[in-house]
Amino acid sequence: MVYEMTHAERVQYKRVQDAAYQAGEDAVTSLQAALALADMTLPSLSNGGPVAGHGFVRLGGCNAAFAHRLAEVIAAGANALQYQR
Repeated sequence: MVYEMTHAERVQYKRVQDAAYQAGEDAVTSLQAALALADMTLPSLSNGGPVAGHGFVRLGGCNAAFAHRLAEVIAAGANALQYQR
């Protein structure tokens, strides 16, 4: 037997999926802006759509030089945050 969702369950499911999709969009926008501050672009950065009711961001691939530069920027930001505390 296959369970069929009620109308209310379908509406709630759609709301959760829509919110998860939007969370992914917001995260992509936020990460693009942060990367731009470091004069960096990750061309394959995209919204992966909702996954299990949560936003999902596809970071994609990059070359080794970009990965090292990204690690430097993240480390510098993390150090700055620790210094503020």
